[in-house]
Amino acid sequence: FGVVAVATVIGVVALWPHDRTVERPQSVANVRTHEAEVMGVRRVQCTTPGATLCLRLTIRLASGPDEGTVTTFGFTGRDVRFSVGDRIRVYEQQLPEGAQVGGVALDPYQFSDFERKRPLLVLLALFAALVVATARFKGLRALVGLGASLVVIVFFVVPAILDGRSPLGVALVGALSVMLVTIPLAHGIGPKTIAACLGTTSALLLTLFLADVFVEAAHLSGLASEEAVFLSASVEDVSIRGLLLAGMVIAALGVLDDLTVTQASTVLALRRANPSLGFGELFRHAVEVGHDHITATVNTLVLAYTGAALPVLLVFSLADTPFGEAVGFEVVAGEIVATLVGSIGLIAAVPVTTALAALLALRLRPEAVGDVHAH
Repeated sequence: FGVVAVATVIGVVALWPHDRTVERPQSVANVRTHEAEVMGVRRVQCTTPGATLCLRLTIRLASGPDEGTVTTFGFTGRDVRFSVGDRIRVYEQQLPEGAQVGGVALDPYQFSDFERKRPLLVLLALFAALVVATARFKGLRALVGLGASLVVIVFFVVPAILDGRSPLGVALVGALSVMLVTIPLAHGIGPKTIAACLGTTSALLLTLFLADVFVEAAHLSGLASEEAVFLSASVEDVSIRGLLLAGMVIAALGVLDDLTVTQASTVLALRRANPSLGFGELFRHAVEVGHDHITATVNTLVLAYTGAALPVLLVFSLADTPFGEAVGFEVVAGEIVATLVGSIGLIAAVPVTTALAALLALRLRPEAVGDVHAH
């Protein structure tokens, strides 16, 4: 455990980005949006070919240099519902004074997106309240760990990758950093935490190795999404393939933490309940519990990736693309590789974590095992 912690600290120091502020490429536009409130919505006749929904919105700007100003703009789109009182984001068009098209003055502002801070904050507050109410102090520590995880991702992983560091190395070090913060914070330092961290580390290394091998074997470039193509064109120093691998490792971490902590907790619970159990019996009984957990967790992982790829699957269905051909496209094959290498890492984590937890548990007196409830 100490070796993993020291190696992680060394990795963070070695990969720490030189400049905390990522310079914006010249090709990337810096568009500022402003908050506005919808004052009126009026349906108008569409002049754009193929358009089915054309509206004229009256808004009052709530931020920016023209705060308090009432103005209007046109909107053409589908499946977007505006109501009076909606909070939206708009951007100012950089137009010369008196700009017109066909004798019609161009609108100074255009719709960007809806303002979602309020519902997101309400949902976050509800989530935090339920966690604290049900798990009490442990729930509060888990929330602090969640915040620390986001800090690692935002202030280390993202800037380091954009600074030209190896996405693979950054993702591994970042994942280990998250693990070393969240698990001890939620469960304290003890045999359960040590076994869970060592089991998670082993599974992450296996996941990383398999991802590297099969991304290469499947000729995955990582350019299956518009965001990846845009990033590749905008930032020369970022390895898109490495970014794909990094995403697989970080995605696997969240499920691994749950699985390894539960396995370690199961072993310690068995040790405390029946001190006469030896290594073989502890291992066998705990792995039986792990088998059920694997079944449920792998199903969760597969459904999560399938849900993310559902729009792509619908497109292939509309195009009547044969199943065998559809799974060969990178946008689908990438999800398949991510699901399978993550699942293999999960499966491997069960015996490894169980064995480590059993070895540690046998070194403790049954009454010294302490609180073992984890899930």
